[in-house]
Amino acid sequence: MNILRSIRSGVIAFCLGLLLLTTACTSAPQATRPALPSTSSYSQLERGDTASGEQYGQWVIRTARGLIDDAYVRDNSKLGVVISPEVNPREVKDLARSLLQGFHNKFPNRDVSVLVYAPDKELLLTANYDDTSRQIRYQ
Repeated sequence: MNILRSIRSGVIAFCLGLLLLTTACTSAPQATRPALPSTSSYSQLERGDTASGEQYGQWVIRTARGLIDDAYVRDNSKLGVVISPEVNPREVKDLARSLLQGFHNKFPNRDVSVLVYAPDKELLLTANYDDTSRQIRYQ
């Protein structure tokens, strides 16, 4: 039974990683949103604090196919995701690794982090990628 769980986790991580890697560089037309008044910066804080970060956060939610309920990007170096209740706790690390790989491909040549939150917004795991050493560290 453990072998089946291991295979299932591996297949899910591989599929998500493949999905993130193959479509991270594709450009799809983005839906435009009405601009908020200039006195409010809320539109910049929803999914990302840059245009490319906001687009990437929206893309992550669309392509995660129900695994991720919410996402945000800060400084093009931090990706925060809220996983759905359907994600098995044993799959969180594999999911974080896949997201980290795709995020680094989108924003290369820098250290990046992925913060994974439970559906109740409690921080579960932080994955940090060091671009110099090319190592992933989990906290």
